[in-house]
Amino acid sequence: MLLGAVILWSGVRVLWMQHHFRLLGTILIIRGSYNLLNALNLIPDRFDVWFMFGLIVKTASTLCLIYAVLEKIRERYARTIDCLSNGLLILNMDGIIHVINERGARLLGYSSTKGMVGSPVVNHVNGLDAHAVKSYFKRFAAAAGNYPLVENIVVMLPDKGQVPLELISSPYYERGRPYCMVQMMDISERKQKEAILHKAAHYDDLTGLFNRHGFSQELARVIGLSQEKGLECAVLLVDIDRFKRINDSFGHLAGEQLLREIGGRLQRALPEKSLTARFGGDEFAIAMYGLEPGSAAQTAALCGDDLFQILTSGIPLLQQNIQFSASIGVTCIPEHGTDTDTVIQHAYIAMYDGKKAGRNQLRFFSSSMISHAREAVIDTALRSAISSDELYLLYQPVANAKTGRIDKVEALLRWNSRTLNNVSPDHFIPIAEESGIIVEIGTWVLNQACRQLAEWQTSGVHLTMSVNVSASQLLDTRFITYVERALQINQLNPAQLELELTERVLIDDGAHVRTTLNHLRAMGVRLSLDDFGTGYSSLSYLTQFHLNTLKIDRSFVMALESSARHQSLVSTIIAMGHNLDLELVAEGVETEQQISMLQKMGCHYLQGYYISRPIAAENIPLICSSPVKIH
Repeated sequence: MLLGAVILWSGVRVLWMQHHFRLLGTILIIRGSYNLLNALNLIPDRFDVWFMFGLIVKTASTLCLIYAVLEKIRERYARTIDCLSNGLLILNMDGIIHVINERGARLLGYSSTKGMVGSPVVNHVNGLDAHAVKSYFKRFAAAAGNYPLVENIVVMLPDKGQVPLELISSPYYERGRPYCMVQMMDISERKQKEAILHKAAHYDDLTGLFNRHGFSQELARVIGLSQEKGLECAVLLVDIDRFKRINDSFGHLAGEQLLREIGGRLQRALPEKSLTARFGGDEFAIAMYGLEPGSAAQTAALCGDDLFQILTSGIPLLQQNIQFSASIGVTCIPEHGTDTDTVIQHAYIAMYDGKKAGRNQLRFFSSSMISHAREAVIDTALRSAISSDELYLLYQPVANAKTGRIDKVEALLRWNSRTLNNVSPDHFIPIAEESGIIVEIGTWVLNQACRQLAEWQTSGVHLTMSVNVSASQLLDTRFITYVERALQINQLNPAQLELELTERVLIDDGAHVRTTLNHLRAMGVRLSLDDFGTGYSSLSYLTQFHLNTLKIDRSFVMALESSARHQSLVSTIIAMGHNLDLELVAEGVETEQQISMLQKMGCHYLQGYYISRPIAAENIPLICSSPVKIH
């Protein structure tokens, strides 16, 4: 009776509250009623009839319960996949939709999944056929377990619209049958962001033209296409002359307005097969491609004439007609290069050559321009070398010719540029002197050398430091102050510092140089004349300037073993030095025979690779700890 009452109550609850399971509720009510009637002995005694009736009712109720459980699981599964933010589609090998969620239906352009499950997927995706579906399963086999497969497609919607989708596909098996499970994601927003990022990376915000990066990529593409067809290209780099005056006079907003107008005019004036870019500031680049063989130079020259006319015709600004000139550098492809970096660099070189020639010029690149351009690059990089910590000093020991003891070192400047790598002093020092930056660099060398000398002195190594000085430094009215400060800060005796001069230094403004050198001598700083014997007036300098040391040029020392004439010359220089009470240093010493000959002549000091190559500061105490074997 209790069992019957529970079953009857359950049937009523299912019937009233779960409208999807009315059959189950009805059967439960019948079964519960049967149990109650049987408990009250109201069931007829004919056993076989009621046994069959009870068996049927119990079986039906069990099956209905199983169905209800499965249906609940299916509903939960359906709700779960419908709650996914991405679309889910499961297909069999014939392309029949086994499962699709609401999001998947909407991504394919349908409001619901009604009528989609059990139908071919090709009926719902435009442009998709049965062969493409089967190829998906072949790709799974070819992938050999490297799942999932990811690809992007554009789906055409029933309303003629389209949506970009990312498909993430994996195989799975159900009752031994293969299925394809596809996760679909709408990547419209991602595509929009990618388009924005692509535009920012490839186009100039101000003018809408290509920027340098975009121009380089597109130029590489058109160069490749032109070369395949045996055609030529030309690149013009346009720099507006003195554009800074516009910004200074009218403001940056007016300058930007003019740049937009210039960019638009350049683009409209060019032929169809051309690219236009703004590299930044007032620099524009133009590329013309698909040109007939042998016509690139002529086409570029004609284009340059058109550009000059556009700029000189004037652009209205604030009720004024602003006229410009431009410097244009031209490279022809393949004549002047084929890769984009080389082509653009050569165009820059030609453009700067035009600026140096007076502006408002069109210049075609030639190989002779490279050396001048390298000087400009070195000059630019050198101006930031100190702040970028790219300069450093090496020290070459100078040995006493009698004892072999290291008494002096010469500070030698080196430059390891981040952009140019190691640059030889023979290259960058003349450029630094010409540009005037040698004064700043020379001051840095002086301070570094004195600081290092003080460090060695603290550790018990006592030396004289030789530092090279340029003409520009001696002509600088602050030079004496720099020397005094370097000695004072590092607590050095002035006699520990020896400044090396060249004849060129002594030629420039002799009166001013003489005053400066006299002041240095009065301070106690030693003076040395470097490369003695290579100039034209060396002997006169010995009488005009009070020097402490003569350095015999390496060219004389290296010829000692093979030339009697050089032996006589070096011997005469040494004898003269002795008579004038000067110390003699022989440069370029590389062999024992040279040392022996110099010792016999009475040379005081030896410097060269035999003694030591230029070395780092931390190695100087080690080499000073034991005399050099020179006997």
